[in-house]
Amino acid sequence: MVVFIKLRFSFGDVVKAPHLPPGPWKLPVIGNLHQLNTGLPHRRLRELAQQHGPLMHLQLGETSNGYVAYGDYWKQMRKICALQLLSAKRVKSLRRVREEEIARLVGSLTMRPAAAVNLSQMLISLSNAVTLRAAFGGKMLRKQDEAILPVLQQILKAAGGLGLADIFPSSKFVRLVSGLERKLKTLHETADGILEGIIAEHVARRREEDHQEEDLVDVLLNFVENQGLPFPFTNVEVKAVILSDSSSVTVEWAMSQLMNNPHTMEKAQKEVRQVFDKTGKVDEEGVDELVYLKSVVKETFRLHPAAPLLLPREAQEAVVIHGHLIPAKTRVIINAWAIGQDPHHWDEPEKFNPERFADSSVEFMGLDFQFIPFGAGRRICPGIQYGLAVIDLLLANLLYHFDWKLPDGIEPEGLDMSETFGATVRRKNPLYLIPIPYHRTTA
Repeated sequence: MVVFIKLRFSFGDVVKAPHLPPGPWKLPVIGNLHQLNTGLPHRRLRELAQQHGPLMHLQLGETSNGYVAYGDYWKQMRKICALQLLSAKRVKSLRRVREEEIARLVGSLTMRPAAAVNLSQMLISLSNAVTLRAAFGGKMLRKQDEAILPVLQQILKAAGGLGLADIFPSSKFVRLVSGLERKLKTLHETADGILEGIIAEHVARRREEDHQEEDLVDVLLNFVENQGLPFPFTNVEVKAVILSDSSSVTVEWAMSQLMNNPHTMEKAQKEVRQVFDKTGKVDEEGVDELVYLKSVVKETFRLHPAAPLLLPREAQEAVVIHGHLIPAKTRVIINAWAIGQDPHHWDEPEKFNPERFADSSVEFMGLDFQFIPFGAGRRICPGIQYGLAVIDLLLANLLYHFDWKLPDGIEPEGLDMSETFGATVRRKNPLYLIPIPYHRTTA
């Protein structure tokens, strides 16, 4: 489940130590690339690990000269994210943003005729609206979202996966032929121009007496103005910290699995409606009572982590693990998806079964290593609470306000569940469903 990748091309510098982890046979120059080109990377890596063991060594192209150490700069940037931008207090302060944007989605679905809707695209739009409104504020968002959203989506799409330029970073020819570097540069310049305008508007607004409530850009600008850090914190860092979230991916897969498992859908909707039928409104206090829905979300994370391969790490020095040498500068990739599919820890691992969490203390906060969709330790994803707040409230609203049907006579077992790999692992094909508004009965 853990892959050690030595990115090398210099024949005189290839590590030939006998204690390297086992791995599949390699070809000159490309190493093991041909063995990853026959399927989705997270699934193909699990297949190889089943043959060669949970610690596996691969060679992919040449070594990259770029290396960023986890120094004071990285630690401070992460601290800002964890304690300021994504803290429990900040997440709570964004409640109104979540509720208003989700209510807008519910209203839009309610007003539509009884026909199939592209729920996948609607979830992406909702997730982007919440994230950008939290980052830039409602007024800024309405003026800028049409410009920034397509650019951000193109950046995520272009940056996803593993291209030739990643494998041979020192080759000017490869970088030229792939065109990815030029494309990303153009997209980043476009996004930078838009974000610079948003930041400038925030700076001007902060000088006004009727300054509105803080959004995340305001929080970051406080650091720019205060300069209470051991390094310069400028607009470059402000732009770098504003990231996209993957809430829509999780809700999309949750709805797919619920449609694929009608009994589970019925059980989840029964719980949601028992909690909210008194008021007819879904709120975050009530969401805390939804024990079964939270199990549905956990099971979705287990089967469909948004990023099945955790962000790569790099060994800063040589280390021996279970008798295998891991050389310095080796890239380490952890297959969180494969860990969540391990039959040694999970009964019927490929089955969608939220009940497995009913009497289980297993959580995804990094303490239970059989379930790490967000990573673990000091480098666990700092945005867990932010993402969960959106996912739980959004899914509860969809299950409360609507009954759902598959279009064109598709049976639950016939629903396409194919994946596509990129910055996140989404459905290969959009999820089209027919929403039927639910009308509660009043005494």
